[in-house]
Amino acid sequence: MMAWTDRHCRRLHRLLAPSARLYTEMVSTDALLFGNAKRRLAFSAAEHPVALQLGGSDPKALAHSARLGAGAGFDEVNLNVGCPSERVQKGAIGACLMLTPDIVATGVAAMRDAVTLPVTVKCRIGVADSTTARSSTDEDYGLLRDFVGRVAEAGARVFIVHARKAVLKGLTPAQNRNVPPLKVELVRRLAQEFPHLRMIVNGGIRDSQTARAHLTWAHGVMIGRGAYRNPLWLSQLDAELFGNRPLPAAAALDAYLPYIETQLRAGTPLHAMTRHMLSLFNGFPGARRFRRHLTEHDRAPDAGVDVLLAAAQWVRGNRTPAAA
Repeated sequence: MMAWTDRHCRRLHRLLAPSARLYTEMVSTDALLFGNAKRRLAFSAAEHPVALQLGGSDPKALAHSARLGAGAGFDEVNLNVGCPSERVQKGAIGACLMLTPDIVATGVAAMRDAVTLPVTVKCRIGVADSTTARSSTDEDYGLLRDFVGRVAEAGARVFIVHARKAVLKGLTPAQNRNVPPLKVELVRRLAQEFPHLRMIVNGGIRDSQTARAHLTWAHGVMIGRGAYRNPLWLSQLDAELFGNRPLPAAAALDAYLPYIETQLRAGTPLHAMTRHMLSLFNGFPGARRFRRHLTEHDRAPDAGVDVLLAAAQWVRGNRTPAAA
């Protein structure tokens, strides 16, 4: 979710899902060691619990980045070895690291030695060099089982597993989210074979029925684009699982306004926040005009909260989506 789940997105999602654990977009260790670490690690106290997701392979850099995350107040440090981007691969991070479990294990051990926070791992069920690579389900599971076993020896106790292989060549990151097909059964086998570990399943979860079915055997579900593109469903699912009251779209907008006003005074451009709201009224009468008004006006140098309020006039009073 790079360039998606930034601090402004997470602040909105916390309003919608009070009980969910939020994750940052993946931040490379180089960005923290050689860039503006303070800016990249900034977040609101209201986001807790929130995890810092790191991309990296050098044990010393991972340990130092984990310490920075702990110092900033994060509740968890997560090592992402599931991103298939070719740009990420060039830095020897992401999904290609699943081919070198010893390197991942060394990095996890270094982070666990550096901080007292939980150190977790996000991975795929495996990797393939190209779309033409073929392997049996048993072979795929054997490699996945060995990877998890080796990294667990280094101290990882929580694995967030995207139930789809990462194809390292020939597919864009967007295509890698849809092909090859999901194999949730492999994650379920992991949960059965490693009962002392916590298995969180990720990938293709778009409705509450699917999420609930997974939760009969998994310790949790991670939802990314499904929640971003349908934020009201995120609120509904949080309510179903934790007993909270779902937040209507108009109420979410109103609750987000004070944060926007504070950020505007701090110099944050309006677009940095409103871009995460474009799906908030999907299906409602006036939603298209709401989105159009924002995208046409929220990038102006002097754009303020008045732009959002003007856009909201197209959906004010529409409490429910239009009938199908």
